[in-house]
Amino acid sequence: MNNKQSINQPHSPTPPSGGRGASLRAFLRKEFLHVFRDKRTLLVMFGLPIAQILIFGFALTNEVKNARVLIVNPSTSIENSKLIEQIDASSYFTVTHIASSRKDIEHYFRNNEAQCALILPEDFSSSTVSPPQIQIVTDATDPNFAKTVVFYLSAIITAFQQQSIPAGSIPMVIKTEIRMLYNPSLMGAMNFVPGVIALIMMIVCTTLTAIAIVREKEMGTMETLLVSPVKPLALLIAKTIPYAVLSLVNLSFILLLSNLVLDVPVRGSVVLLLFECFLYIISCLALGLMISNIATSQAVAMMISMAGILLPTLLLTGFLFPLENMPWIFQWLSNIVPARWFFIIVKSVMLKGMGLQDIWMETSILIGMTVILLAISLKKFKIRLE
Repeated sequence: MNNKQSINQPHSPTPPSGGRGASLRAFLRKEFLHVFRDKRTLLVMFGLPIAQILIFGFALTNEVKNARVLIVNPSTSIENSKLIEQIDASSYFTVTHIASSRKDIEHYFRNNEAQCALILPEDFSSSTVSPPQIQIVTDATDPNFAKTVVFYLSAIITAFQQQSIPAGSIPMVIKTEIRMLYNPSLMGAMNFVPGVIALIMMIVCTTLTAIAIVREKEMGTMETLLVSPVKPLALLIAKTIPYAVLSLVNLSFILLLSNLVLDVPVRGSVVLLLFECFLYIISCLALGLMISNIATSQAVAMMISMAGILLPTLLLTGFLFPLENMPWIFQWLSNIVPARWFFIIVKSVMLKGMGLQDIWMETSILIGMTVILLAISLKKFKIRLE
């Protein structure tokens, strides 16, 4: 008993001065060391806020810049040339083509070579009896973009009209005719539905697949499943099929609601649309598998999915903000986001009625991304198992 008392004597309830402070400092030091040793925690703590500041500070804007405009100029009059120069000098527009007739306008829109078109009259000065008419044609699959382009072009035309009025003469009147392609009523749902399809498939396929596989690893049941007679690849396919089926069910509901409630048509082939959606589902499943190889817990898998997958899907696809407004680095990064190409495909098939011959490039890019993601994910999964 005396020995026990002598041993316990240094730990008396009256600690020396500064003992609690020293323990607090040691605890804080240990927490800092733990944070700095975990590279993934550092990435989430510092990399994600920096990325958000850069994206929200530089990439997001509601203005339209460098919009591709097609000029239909049937004459070589001085007034027409001055107006074209004034439009091209604006930071909002880039004159990509000047045509002499309007017969090939839809060709430029379908090939994404023009986002708006300005049809000029023969000559402003020769229209003395009736006012000259200028027609503005825009791609209204994005209503906000179409409205902004019409506003900017109308403002430039009005300023040109005021500059062209000689002192003491009768003011020249220009009548502007506006035509909205693919979305005459400027319904916001036309742009909203394709983005929702991309988002829901990304959430269901990528996030839930990654969490489901990581959950098996956390609970220790993955090793039990792997020693079963089922092969690892078959096991992996079996775990991803439910999320693929669930995504197709979600897609069916979205298309039905968009058509019956929101009056959003499917002008193109339904079979082609389903094929493109299934292709995108496979790419999302591959991303989910890749996240499951990286994440060690469900919380980490959720964090990676939200920060690394969901945010690029929202911001770098053209769904919320035009890509043309962003700095070149963000425009380049958008090329490696599968949702960007899928968003273009869905808008082209649903709203513009295009076929595979019109979207073959975007489809090829999406197929290539899917193959690369599947190869990397399966290889890392096998290495992880070994």
